[in-house]
This record gives sequence, structure tokens and C-alpha cells, in this order.
Amino acid sequence: MRTRPSDVRPQGAGPRDVRPADARSADARSADVRPTDVGSADAGPGGVRPGRDRRWDFRRADARPRGGSLRTRLLVFISVVLVAVCAVMALTTVFAQRAYLLGNLDDRVTNAAERSLGGASLHPDLTQDLTFLNESGHPAGMLAARLDADGTVLAAATVGQDAPPQNLTETQIAALKGIATDGGLHTRTVPGLGTYRFTALDNNGVRVLTGLPMDDVQDMIGGLVVVEAVVAAAGLTVAGCVCAVVIRRQLRPLGRVAATAVEVSHAPLCRGEVTGLTRVPERDTDPGSEAGQVGAALNRMIDHVESSLAERQRSEERMRRSEERMRRFLADASHELRTPLASIAGYAELMNRGTDRIEPGLAWRRVTAESARMTGLVEDLLLLARLDEGRPLQSAEVDLAALVAETVWDARAAGSGHDWRLELCLDEAPLVLGDEARLHQVVANLLANARVHTPVGTSVVAVVEARRGMCAVRVRDDGPGIPPDLLPTVFERFTRADASRARATAGSGAGLGLAIVAAITSAHGGHIDVHSEPGRTEFTVELPLAGETGADTLTWSPRVSVR
Repeated sequence: MRTRPSDVRPQGAGPRDVRPADARSADARSADVRPTDVGSADAGPGGVRPGRDRRWDFRRADARPRGGSLRTRLLVFISVVLVAVCAVMALTTVFAQRAYLLGNLDDRVTNAAERSLGGASLHPDLTQDLTFLNESGHPAGMLAARLDADGTVLAAATVGQDAPPQNLTETQIAALKGIATDGGLHTRTVPGLGTYRFTALDNNGVRVLTGLPMDDVQDMIGGLVVVEAVVAAAGLTVAGCVCAVVIRRQLRPLGRVAATAVEVSHAPLCRGEVTGLTRVPERDTDPGSEAGQVGAALNRMIDHVESSLAERQRSEERMRRSEERMRRFLADASHELRTPLASIAGYAELMNRGTDRIEPGLAWRRVTAESARMTGLVEDLLLLARLDEGRPLQSAEVDLAALVAETVWDARAAGSGHDWRLELCLDEAPLVLGDEARLHQVVANLLANARVHTPVGTSVVAVVEARRGMCAVRVRDDGPGIPPDLLPTVFERFTRADASRARATAGSGAGLGLAIVAAITSAHGGHIDVHSEPGRTEFTVELPLAGETGADTLTWSPRVSVR
């Protein structure tokens, strides 16, 4: 392709003059650029996204929502279809009827022409003779004419009703010129007489033009058109009313669905947990209909939104409680650590001063005791932290009966003022998979809890039994019981008993014993219950026997009940 010098522009030159043809092409090109394409991330040098298809833009334009309600559009569409169908049926009927009537008329015209030609052939020399029209049998209104060789009308007359034939005027005769004598059927309008159906026959030079009026055909066709128009109008009116009623009834469920959506949109979803959102009625959720499918989908969406909001509320509540527990935990931990640290600092300061107000041996013993107390507290906190992180424990078969028996003997030695008993309800050794040291800590903490929080002389019973794949360890005492307001938090950290279960010893715990028991039990796939009433408190730890469901498939949730 050759390039003209005027088409070549140096880089940076201004725009050259555009010819009209170029302007039209430029307009056409600019019509393909949508606002969203200009400046997009993947736009080309001209701001137009490369590889765009014009047809895609047309489809996007066609996909824009149209105005008007669905009910109106359906009614208009159905009305247009009904009108089109009625029009096609009416036109088909009219044309078919007209063809039928014209066929009958053409047969009559042909018969009348043959009869007229026969009458004229009796007097071939009388070219203007129309006496054959006086014969009976000719239909009223028939028009007959004698023609010469070149088709000129020599004479023409019409047959009257109970009257002699009436000759045609010059104007009427002029309307008959040009009809070929080929035996074909022709339609002509004769002034003053109306439209006729003609045919011209030739018999040995005798040419006769015969025609019958089309008034009957036109009247019948006109009447048929009027009847069809009236019937179609009435039918369309009735059909439109019926369609409007049916469409309104069929779209009524969709209206109720929309009303439900509007009501849900007005719900205060930003106010935390939302329950009781309006649902689409059951009758409007039939999957067999489109409106029912929309209603069912909306109900599912509302259920999902409600459950999501509820879950978010629960999560926020858990976070709030967790933050509160963490703040309380930090406060209690700092308080528990502050006390031994203050004692250690005080005794150290006294010894540094060299005062004789305290014996050095006693000071060192108190420092050692407070250090041991602080060390135990830190170890308990570290144990709880490891259990919270889900770190795996050592796993081996442990005989719970032997473990509980040993722990009861240790508790009897530590609290000789209590009545200790052991009951084994077993057919065989109850073997569980777990960490023996941690399981020993569970039983020891429960027995220590009963010893510390009950007065001297209290009876403490440890029971071991196995049933339904679980081994249960029960620690029961007949002490004063746990206060009802303390039971819901008895397994939380730094929970301490009040005066009703005051410690019987001078040793002061930090309130982590039962929290450690619950955490270790959960880590072994078991659970713990507590039942308490005045005169009876019972802790029950259930662990799966070896070979049963273990800690990797169970989660812990301590159950607390008050009786």
C-alpha cells in the first residue's frame, strides 16, 4: 500500500485535518469506547482495552433492565402475541373465504358467458344484437357486450330485475376497453354499476364479454371482517382481563417475597445478634415454581445471614469473655506473684540490715518457702499454657485403680484428720492411655481440694468404676458443699472458695487446682462433672479406656450442675 506524504506526520506533531470520511470512521471507532474502558488497568495506548468485541458492547446495551413492572411487560407481550395471532387468523379466514367466493363467482361468470355466447352465435351477422339478454335465466345485474375483432365494444347492456336490459353509457363502455378475449377472469370497476368479474369468449369471430357483479362477494367479505373484528376485540378484551388476573395471581407470591426482602432490609443488622428475621411463607417456597424458588433462596439467604450474625455475636461474646478472663488472670497472677515476691524482698532487706529482729535461719526458711510457692504457681501457669496450646502429652497404658489407690494413701498421710476410703467397682484393671504423672496430678488435686476445703473429720471417698468403655473416678465428701454462686466458675482459673469451704490448713493455694484438673482431663479426651449440695460434693472424672475414643476426637466442656 502506498502512503501519501500528507499522511505522514512527525512524532509530536499536532493533529492533521480529518476528511469527512475519516470523521465518520473516527466517530464509529469512538462509539466502541465505553467509559469503563478508558483509563482501566489493562487499557491500551488509546485508553481502549485491547481485543474488545463490538458485539459484546451491544449485548451489554441490550442487557440493561427495561422500564415498567414485570406484570405490565408480560401483559403487553401477551396482548401483542394475541393480537398478532388473531390478525393472522382473521386474514387467513378472509383470504380463504374470498378465494372460495371468487371461485364460485368465477364459475357462475363462466357459465353465464357460455350461455351468452351461445345466444349471440345464433345471429353472428348482427354485431350489435343483444336480444339474447331477453331470454330468461340470466342472473340479475349481469353485464353483456358484443366485441369486434380488435376488442372494441360494439354494444353493452345489463340485465335488470324484472325489467328489460339497460344499455350502458359511453363512460361505462369506456371502462370495458382492453379486456382480452382469452377466456380468463378479469376484475373491472364500472362507473355507476360497481365492481364486476368479467370474461370474454370467442366463437368463430363472435366475441361476447360477460360479467357478474361482485357486490355479494364484497358484502360477505365486509360482513366477515366486521364479525371477526368484533369477535376478536371481545376475545382480546376477555383474554386480556383473564391474563391480567392470572398474571396478578401468579406474581402475588413474588410480591410477598419482595415485601419480605424489604422488611429484612429494614432490620437493624448492625446491632449485634439479630434473631427472628421475617421469612417467606411456606406457601411461597414451592420449588416447582420460579417464585417459589426465589422465596426458598431468600429464606436460605436469611438463614445464612442470621446464623452468621449469631455466630459473629457469639464469637464477639467469647472474645469479650476471653479478654475479661485474661484481664482477671493477669490481675490474679500478678497478685499471687506479688505476695511471695514482697515477702522475699522483705526478708532479704532484713537480713541485709543485719538486724536482730529476726533469726537468719527463720528468714531463709521463709524465703525458701515463698520461692517454692512462687515456683509452684509459675509451674502451674506454664502447665495450663501448654495444655491450652494443645501440646501432646506422653501416652502409655495407666492402671487407674493402682494410681488412685496410691494417691489415696498419700492423701491419708497428708490429712490424717479426715476419714479416707477407697472403693473399686471393677471386673478387671481399668487401663487408660495417658500421661501417668498428669493423671496422678488430677486425682491428687481432687483429693487435696476435698482435704483443704472441708473441716477435720470429713469423710472422703474415692471410687473407681468402669462402664460403657469409660473409666470413672469419683471423689465424694460429706463436707459443707460448694456455694451455688461459685459452681459456674469452679473450673476457672484463680477461683477460690469462700468462708463456707474455708481452708483447714495454713497452706494457701492460688485457685488453679481444679482448672488444671479440667485441662488435663480434656487433654486426655475425657470430661469432668461436679454435683454439690449441702452435706455432699462429688467430682466425677471420666476417661476413655484403652482402645476406645481418645483425646484426638473428643473436646472438653466441663459440666456443672447444682442439686
